[in-house]
Amino acid sequence: MTTFDKREEGFEKKFALDEAQKFKAEARRNRMLGLWAAEKLGIAGDAATAYAKEVVAADFEEAGDGDVLRKILGDLTAKGVAITEQAIRAKMTEFAAVAAAEVKAGK
Repeated sequence: MTTFDKREEGFEKKFALDEAQKFKAEARRNRMLGLWAAEKLGIAGDAATAYAKEVVAADFEEAGDGDVLRKILGDLTAKGVAITEQAIRAKMTEFAAVAAAEVKAGK
């Protein structure tokens, strides 16, 4: 194996690791967002955990964050909770930073 091949293999492994960490961080962010929304909806305990799992699953409907945003906004609006899309996006950004830090720290 040449030095170039070793280097290429190293880059491929790093890319795979980065993508895995990104996926874990997004799932963790969505779980945090789901728990936050559950609190706003008055859901607690096991029901809140189940709701957070629904939010994580909603992220697999399409690429991007739109599917998660629609679910949270729709659920909160349906329950009469006054909230804006911008407020939800701000929470997504906040939780994304926390989740990324936790994943990198190996939590």
